[in-house]
Amino acid sequence: MKNIMEYKGYHTRIEFDAESMTLRGKIEGINDYVDFEAEDIAKIEEEFHLAVDDYLEFCKEVGKEPEKEYKGTFNIRISPEMHKQLALCAFKDGCSLNAEVEKAISFFISNDQTYVG
Repeated sequence: MKNIMEYKGYHTRIEFDAESMTLRGKIEGINDYVDFEAEDIAKIEEEFHLAVDDYLEFCKEVGKEPEKEYKGTFNIRISPEMHKQLALCAFKDGCSLNAEVEKAISFFISNDQTYVG
């Protein structure tokens, strides 16, 4: 996507706020809230870089480990029947439910599947 940027392992999606006529973004994938904005399209990337650098410097100053994007854990909710079927698949494959889910997601991603709902 053309509105997504990456810097030092952090990502953002740039959005336009028509009310304030500004471009805005926030660092995605971390619990800390770090946002930025610019009125000039030529400045938004610079503002994103400054926001990441400021976040990293702040963490250093207060002795906090900066959060990394996407720690590898997330919760999902599925139907009890799908949960049962997936657990049985994992049992038959001799692996954990987490390993079975990871295999399914890996297959989905490697086949560049797109959900159309």
